Amino acid sequence: MIISSIADYREAAKRKLPRFLFDYIDGGAYGEETLRANAADLSAIRLRQRVLRGLAGLDMSAQFFGQSAAMPVILGPVGLTGMFARRGEVQAAAAAARMGVPFTLSTVSVCSIEEVASQSPQTIWFQLYVLKDRGFMRHVLERAQAAGVRTLVFTVDLPTPGARYRDAHSGMSGPYARRRRILQAMAKPGWAYDVGVRGRPHDLGNISAYLGKAVSLVDYIGWLSANMDPSIGWSDIEWVRDFWKGDLVIKGILDPADARDAVRFGADGIVVSNHGGRQLDGVPSTAKALPAIADAVGSDLVVLADSGVRSGLDVLRMLALGARGVLLGRAMAYALAAQGQAGVENMLRLIGDELRVAMILTGQSSASKAGRDMLV
Repeated sequence: MIISSIADYREAAKRKLPRFLFDYIDGGAYGEETLRANAADLSAIRLRQRVLRGLAGLDMSAQFFGQSAAMPVILGPVGLTGMFARRGEVQAAAAAARMGVPFTLSTVSVCSIEEVASQSPQTIWFQLYVLKDRGFMRHVLERAQAAGVRTLVFTVDLPTPGARYRDAHSGMSGPYARRRRILQAMAKPGWAYDVGVRGRPHDLGNISAYLGKAVSLVDYIGWLSANMDPSIGWSDIEWVRDFWKGDLVIKGILDPADARDAVRFGADGIVVSNHGGRQLDGVPSTAKALPAIADAVGSDLVVLADSGVRSGLDVLRMLALGARGVLLGRAMAYALAAQGQAGVENMLRLIGDELRVAMILTGQSSASKAGRDMLV
């Protein structure tokens, strides 16, 4: 299969993965209207084409909390990444380090913080949920700091799991789920051998290290549902801010008032995000929400964004709308599932090449200077 775009990687991942894993990556909440709007609204953004701008050189680099990146892109946190490819989080982190961009490790990763941070701790960010077990939160934050992680992404839009219909139909959850997953795995022998056999152990590494026993995929949905905390409040942000010694990024902001509160409670950055359409359906797409949020906080903190990004052109659109960097979640997951570390590296090359072309044709010499003046 010829790979020339993120859409190609999506198709390749669909062919390679058991259905329950592909739908876990690809699906959203309820009727998936926000999931579709994320991509549609972003692709509808019109940029000004500029010519004869005398571009002697392009600067695609970015600065995130004192760290340099080759381009304004971060690999975003995706749960169970270690099931998409053999020790998937390690492969994705290695790809990010090689390509000069950060990688964000999910709380619910297969590989532990220590295993992943061994790749390149200076480029590893760690994502944490607010959980009922504050002892786990303290334990995992201590381990992240000890491993050299400097940037914490605190996800606040998952006080309860979204209603994800695809997961019930695919076998990720629902009746006879384990039996259905086994049958699907048998139908994908390449994945079954490389990941199912060679990629063991298949536990949630960060959680298992705390509990002192393996927490497997079978337990994942139940554990997540039992430990999500609907009582989350800004006081939890204060607790994390006091405990965490590095940079704090709050992920899941979709309203200007919440963005201003993030400034007030000492966040260093925010991610404008609707969780890729996986939580509350019917909320605005990131592309619709981003400009007002960027205006609300100005330069008080670093504004990042995710959801719906499928090309380097989409990255530039997000920058024009007010983001300083873009998190890639599904794009990374598709590429990793299709070709492992090499796929993630190539995906980032494609994003970089597309971004370069878009910058040239909009007369933009520096990614860090992209702004609202680029919009039609």
